Amino acid sequence: MGDTQDWAAGPGAAERARSVVATAWSCAVTADGAREEYVGAHTVTGDGGVLLDVPEDSALFAAALCAPRGEPTAVLEFADAAPVPVRRRIRARLWLTGVFSQRGARLMFQPTRVVLRLPSGAVLIEPDEYAAARPDPLATAEAQLLTHLADSHPDAVERLTRLVRPESLHAVTRVAPLAVDRHGLTLRIERTRAHGDVRLAFHTPADDVSQLTERMHALLTQAAACPRALQRHRADGDR
Repeated sequence: MGDTQDWAAGPGAAERARSVVATAWSCAVTADGAREEYVGAHTVTGDGGVLLDVPEDSALFAAALCAPRGEPTAVLEFADAAPVPVRRRIRARLWLTGVFSQRGARLMFQPTRVVLRLPSGAVLIEPDEYAAARPDPLATAEAQLLTHLADSHPDAVERLTRLVRPESLHAVTRVAPLAVDRHGLTLRIERTRAHGDVRLAFHTPADDVSQLTERMHALLTQAAACPRALQRHRADGDR
């Protein structure tokens, strides 16, 4: 299913990439033909570089330190998964190609090529633009916010569907909060054999959680003024 609701303002590609790196708990590293998975082992610098804690006897250390000076030595891959269980849960993937250098007992990775893959396609981001961007201010709180909304306030999620065009709700079987950023909330509309996403824009961007609370209340107030409620229709084959 394609989107049938106009897409509202959202974070730019560089900001989205920085949000993915800031919130990812794990990353995959490919270097010298080998691929290793690291969990809870990286931190991000102010310019988007990645500090990686790697065992000193790791093959990655040797690959990084023996590579020709200045040449790309590795590819780091990060996955952005929706915190609420939904169909096709990976919202984006990010690949950073760059060089490693030793920083004490850790490896310092500086990206020279940045590729963000979204459902709409891949975007090549200039390294300088990536370095200058900052994560969305709600990125680190998003998982807790969305799971709380889905688990504790399903009535609010259903009320928000009053703001969705009727044709987007045809044969709907489930609606779940997929993403939130300073510009708006995205809902996943699921059917038996298809799904699509609808974005509900805030009237002004939210720079912190307290402002987000006000923006959400504004959306719910707007939804309450709409007479139409969500009506689930059975699609062919539903039981």
